[in-house]
Amino acid sequence: MGLKRVRRLPKKARVQATLSLKSYLSIRIEKGISDLHGSRCPSRSGRSSDHDTGNNIKSIIDFKEQMKKVFEMNDLEKVTYLLGMKKKASDMVKHVILETVEEVCLTTNPKSIGIADLGCSSGPNTLSNIKEIIETVQRTSRNNSKISPQAPPEFRVFLNDLPTNDFNAIFQALPELRHQLNSAEPSNIYIAAYPGSFYGRLFPDHCLHFIYSSYSLHWLSREDYSLFLRSRSEELVSGGKMVLILLGREGRHHADRGNSFFWKILSKSLSNLVSKGEVEKEKQESYDVHFYAPCKEEIEDMVNREGSFEVDRLEMFEVEKNIVGSGMSYGTIVAMTVRAIQESMIAHHFGEAIIESLFEEYGRLVDEEMAKEEIRPITFLLVLRKL
Repeated sequence: MGLKRVRRLPKKARVQATLSLKSYLSIRIEKGISDLHGSRCPSRSGRSSDHDTGNNIKSIIDFKEQMKKVFEMNDLEKVTYLLGMKKKASDMVKHVILETVEEVCLTTNPKSIGIADLGCSSGPNTLSNIKEIIETVQRTSRNNSKISPQAPPEFRVFLNDLPTNDFNAIFQALPELRHQLNSAEPSNIYIAAYPGSFYGRLFPDHCLHFIYSSYSLHWLSREDYSLFLRSRSEELVSGGKMVLILLGREGRHHADRGNSFFWKILSKSLSNLVSKGEVEKEKQESYDVHFYAPCKEEIEDMVNREGSFEVDRLEMFEVEKNIVGSGMSYGTIVAMTVRAIQESMIAHHFGEAIIESLFEEYGRLVDEEMAKEEIRPITFLLVLRKL
């Protein structure tokens, strides 16, 4: 299945928004930079101070750590829907991922190739992606006359996520992966966990050739994207590439009927429970979830401003709405996906008693909105080459 392309958008003014789940969804659009917890005042020069930047990054990392601690995906059915969505998107762009790996192998001709998966999580897709990448490099090495078929490159694979990630689940699956790969090639594959936040530097200078990340960047603010690019540029070799799959939006308006609209519906669902007396209004107003889905122009601008990368490919696509199962409404499917992401955070803040009624209301509202007008969550495929 190929990508469902979306029309190219005209150049538009660049803006930054912070989305907060308050009594409704409040959207603040500003020319300055917003951090995860609200607006920040730039210095007189128009730039944030190093101190402010450090505080901003620390607050975001603290929030992600807190989120990971309360995020326990312990309902197999709900998790299946979430992983199914990620796998479907990954499958749609798999040919791009593997083509990019092949190009890196041919242009850099490495004796030892460094590969990193940022935000790897601990699901079954983690090693499946790595296996296909390794097999692509091995096949390219055998078929390319410039690379000796007797000496395929060794593989240094770094699996990255926050320290709270269940890396043990990945390690337990490594013997089977090695068995599958070693049946055709010598044992020259070295896989390691690399816990830490990718908001800053993770790896030594110029040790990576290929970086992959899927649906892990939507907690980054615009400023954090610049730091992310700068950090990765110092870790990649010249000619190395990144493939990033990230949530986005079609235009400069943040209040569209895309990814951010799902948060608005969640906010409305909570408001309905407040009106029924099931949720305290003070609790609702103190529950914040911040989310940044850039548009195409903002992505291009961030890459150009940072200056270390060239955009090889930037496409928008939509994951099919019948991605999982049958016999269920789209609202029910979306509710199960969002519940897999948010349930533990919501239960931690509001208590477990509201979960069932909240997501039943959420699914109903999604179906209600879909009956009025289609909701179109957008995903970007971004391929960057290190200059």
